[in-house]
Amino acid sequence: MKPGYMHLTGDCRAISEVLARIGDKWTVLVVNLLGGGPKRFSEIKREVGGISQRMLTLTLRALERDGLVTRTVHPTVPPSVEYALTELGCSLQVPVRALGEWALVNQQTMAEARRRFDATCPRAKS
Repeated sequence: MKPGYMHLTGDCRAISEVLARIGDKWTVLVVNLLGGGPKRFSEIKREVGGISQRMLTLTLRALERDGLVTRTVHPTVPPSVEYALTELGCSLQVPVRALGEWALVNQQTMAEARRRFDATCPRAKS
């Protein structure tokens, strides 16, 4: 078996579970945004364009449940709630940024590959 190659069923399930949590569109954007420091809910919603209040609530709750984000309620009127990355959440920034940089570097190459593929395989355009 090659170094770093995961073949065990249990490993695959564990990896799939983690990737399902961190691989969705909103999680990546929220983690990236919180990398700049703690933010209030309204700040996150404003800065993560296109996310609904419900989806942001669900995303933040899932990130908190998984230990990636902390939620702090400040005793003000009305209460102010602030979200921040935990140490684990901060460690997630490294692969998230690397993936984002990879996407930016390779975006045009992938678009060209799609165009070439679609030109030779009309059924693949769906």
